[in-house]
Amino acid sequence: MLPDWNPQMEEVAREVFSQVRTSIVMKMRFLDMAVFRLKPFAAPVTLATDGDHLFYHPVWLLKRYREESPAVTRDYMHVLLHCIFRHPFVSTLVDHDLWDLSCDIAAEAMISEFNQAFLSVKQEEKRNQVIAKLQKQVKQMTAEKLYHYFQSHAPDPEWAELFRADDHEIWYDRSMQASLHAQAVQKQSQQQQQGRGNGKSAENNADEQTHPADSSSGNDPEGTAGGRGSSGGSDTSMNPADEWRDISEHVQMDLETFARQQGYKAGHMEQMLAALNRERYDYEAFLKKFAVMGEVMKINDDEFDYIFYTYGLKLFENMPLIEPLEYKEVKRIRDFVIAIDTSGSTSGELVQKFLNKTYNILQSTESFFAKMNIYIVQCDAAIQEVARITKKEEFDDYIRHMTIRGLGGTDFRPVFSFVDQLVREKAFTNLKGMIYFTDGMGTFPARKPDYQTAFVFVRDEFNNPNVPPWAIKLVLEKEEI
Repeated sequence: MLPDWNPQMEEVAREVFSQVRTSIVMKMRFLDMAVFRLKPFAAPVTLATDGDHLFYHPVWLLKRYREESPAVTRDYMHVLLHCIFRHPFVSTLVDHDLWDLSCDIAAEAMISEFNQAFLSVKQEEKRNQVIAKLQKQVKQMTAEKLYHYFQSHAPDPEWAELFRADDHEIWYDRSMQASLHAQAVQKQSQQQQQGRGNGKSAENNADEQTHPADSSSGNDPEGTAGGRGSSGGSDTSMNPADEWRDISEHVQMDLETFARQQGYKAGHMEQMLAALNRERYDYEAFLKKFAVMGEVMKINDDEFDYIFYTYGLKLFENMPLIEPLEYKEVKRIRDFVIAIDTSGSTSGELVQKFLNKTYNILQSTESFFAKMNIYIVQCDAAIQEVARITKKEEFDDYIRHMTIRGLGGTDFRPVFSFVDQLVREKAFTNLKGMIYFTDGMGTFPARKPDYQTAFVFVRDEFNNPNVPPWAIKLVLEKEEI
């Protein structure tokens, strides 16, 4: 049970936070926007954040500061990294204990990599031993990769306490979030009213209460008067998750410019932010870019006039004035090539998953024509197998009995030569394009083909193969397949 606190304790705690923020910004300027985004608010929790406020217990904070003052600065940095990497904005369906531990280890691993003296604490050496052990198994220490690792490799039960710096319950408990946020809003409103009663502007009074170190950081509890740190005004339509995405992109940009010039040891952070902030592709939408126009039997709601139709029914009872059109121009996939790299570096299990995912998208009635013409080509350094699919039953049978053939080197040119030959033989009515699933480690054609080509890669620890300028490139995570 946490003890009560008095206004004097709260005031001293705010001064501690002011010093902490200033020290971080002075040492690590690329975190300026993040540092002043969270609005401190005294609450009956040790230390927690919902992405908008930083809730803290004044008595707990002052005791921790008295025992080891750098620990408070490190805890603040720990919470900031949670937000920058958007750890709190996760589905409540995850395993809470595993996700909490994964996020805490990821944050502490990043802080240790900064190698800043003002963030050094007593437990750092013991934590670093665990981090070094885990890095042999998980090369990129992101929360997501650690979480997947821990799902099959149970972590040491003592690690949770070793790496814990804040309370994550608020991440999953929506009622707790709402309650603490409402308390913060109510107190902010009271402080603003007191400020007006004392002849101060509400804005200045709010600055004194919540942001003593930065008057431009935005202090409105609803985010209407700022809330974006040194960036100025906040977009009131954005929720905390969207705001922190913008902030993490800002941090990434700074790391790529002046932070690198100043010699910050944050190369790993830059890599992780680049992966985190990259555009997340919708593979289904991407696949439909290869669609072609065709006529199908379907009511065209866009050209159907309900006024005349219902008027006819009313006037002549069962006789509408205008019948609905029974056809409509829609985009469906008809002629298509799926090339599969079956070299030794592309695993059969991953190929199977990719084909299943592509098949599930294609088999939807909104994607397929009733009549289709799809070629599935397996190729390593040479073409190993070709299958032509003209109806769903054939696709079902192929998926059911598919065998990966090849497992040699990688050369993309044979597939392009084969498809070019099919085009010359008029095997396609209107070939929109080809999608090539590969690791990217092969020889590309020298010339651009007459059809669109997309190379789909699976990201492997930030492996990012180059493609020719004429090719479309799509990088997916293994979890997205």
